[in-house]
Amino acid sequence: MAEGFEYHMARWLPFQDKEACQKAKAIKREDFTKHPNPNFKIRVVKDHEWRFGLIMDIFGRIKQAADEGRKLVLILPQPDPYYAWVAVLCNRHRVSCRHLYTFDMDEYADKDGRIAPETWPNSFLYNMKHNFYAKLDPELRPPEKQIQGPTNANFKDYGKMIADMGGADVCYGGIGWCGHLAYIEPGSEAFKANGLEEWKQIGPRLVELTPLTVLQDSLSPRWGQSGDWSSTPAWAAT
Repeated sequence: MAEGFEYHMARWLPFQDKEACQKAKAIKREDFTKHPNPNFKIRVVKDHEWRFGLIMDIFGRIKQAADEGRKLVLILPQPDPYYAWVAVLCNRHRVSCRHLYTFDMDEYADKDGRIAPETWPNSFLYNMKHNFYAKLDPELRPPEKQIQGPTNANFKDYGKMIADMGGADVCYGGIGWCGHLAYIEPGSEAFKANGLEEWKQIGPRLVELTPLTVLQDSLSPRWGQSGDWSSTPAWAAT
């Protein structure tokens, strides 16, 4: 007869409700997309499908906005090298991006609140400009000032910059190992609020990353998937 084994989860894990974790693990594959909220849509896709889908969705929105003669405002997560394929499609099909405005959703920082500059090769803004902007043919590029990321100079007004554009047309993103969105970790001290409406009014904040997020980012393709956690800052601006 097998005996059970009771243990405590690692104290640095941001979510400690063991019962909720067991409930989540018990969800069957065929039930992944079933839930009671009619406004929240879930679809399961394979890895290669979502990467291809991301590339085509961004390109499609850029082309549609260009055809309709209107601006397009995108909030984008970490600048994955796949963004380069969006540039390839724009170049191949001669789609102008001069109407495009992009805002990186976050950026690395240090514990003193200094945000990583775009001159640092591991910064998100450096990689966005290197992987996407620089790969566009010059005549198709938007003005460089339309490619934005959090900086020491603009961070206080970063949310207002997006609002002044009329808001974003779409915000892409991904969920981290610990459940973070845009580096807002579960239980983040910087984003505590009494209810959703109050939380939605919180502006840009500096956040300390959990060990899980540091380890996840150490596998990022920007570092050659080396697992070098010493290359990953422990703070971010979001």
